[in-house]
Amino acid sequence: MVHTGIAVELPKYTVGLVYARSGLACKKGVAPANKVGVIDCDYRGEIMVALYNHSDIPVSIEPGDRIAQMVITPYLYGEYEECEKLSDTVRGAGGFGSTGMK
Repeated sequence: MVHTGIAVELPKYTVGLVYARSGLACKKGVAPANKVGVIDCDYRGEIMVALYNHSDIPVSIEPGDRIAQMVITPYLYGEYEECEKLSDTVRGAGGFGSTGMK
């Protein structure tokens, strides 16, 4: 876990998505361990980034290094309703690869 020293107050109904920096990931093999970190709008603590080194070469992270990037985006707040049956579609419950290659 890399401490950033940064805390944010995101607007309601937004989320901060923490992504890898392409240079660090491609050149040094270091990227967020969970691929995309999620900062909820009600979180008020320090943002920390779980970095994982995919290479065999040790990498040092120094203060001021740009280790990740955050995109702030709105999200839809869903309201759920329990039901007995869902509507039919052509795909139905087909999973991975069920729609074909083309």
